[in-house]
Amino acid sequence: MITVIIIAVIVIFVVYLAASYNGFVTLRNRVREAWSDIDVQMKRRYDLIPNLVETVKGYAAHESGTFEKVIQARNMAMNGPRDPEALAKNENILSGTLKSLFALQENYPELKANQNFLQLQGELRDTEDKIQAARRFYNGNVLALNTKVEQFPSNIIANMFSFQKEKFFETEEAARQAVQVKF
Repeated sequence: MITVIIIAVIVIFVVYLAASYNGFVTLRNRVREAWSDIDVQMKRRYDLIPNLVETVKGYAAHESGTFEKVIQARNMAMNGPRDPEALAKNENILSGTLKSLFALQENYPELKANQNFLQLQGELRDTEDKIQAARRFYNGNVLALNTKVEQFPSNIIANMFSFQKEKFFETEEAARQAVQVKF
């Protein structure tokens, strides 16, 4: 009878261990997938920016300092470190420079009416919305993983198999708002 109980306890422990391990693998993969979604949307954003800058250049050629800052910030965000903390910092800088680019439209009424510019603005606004959704999805998955890494008894399994907490994708307060497009 005691042998049956010991075997049952061992089986239950092995099943729990396997289920916990598989749960961690699932959460880790969801975090990676979510990060990949952010990366895809960032790439889309990076691809739109040169087209937007070229469109604005046609109307505001003497604003070259603004254009250079936007392209420089884009390149820094695109080619910089890909961890959440560094990427968030570079994205904050890029968002700031994009705001200065959109501010130029106030000085150039003909730019406000340009269909190409309006279409690019709309696409960028849509991309910004998708980036925000991808960030929320990523942070939700990070929350689930981090909670499981910290909770007892799953924290024991996490330590046994070296599952680590992930960093949230956080932005500075000034960059929390999407690029505003006003006419």
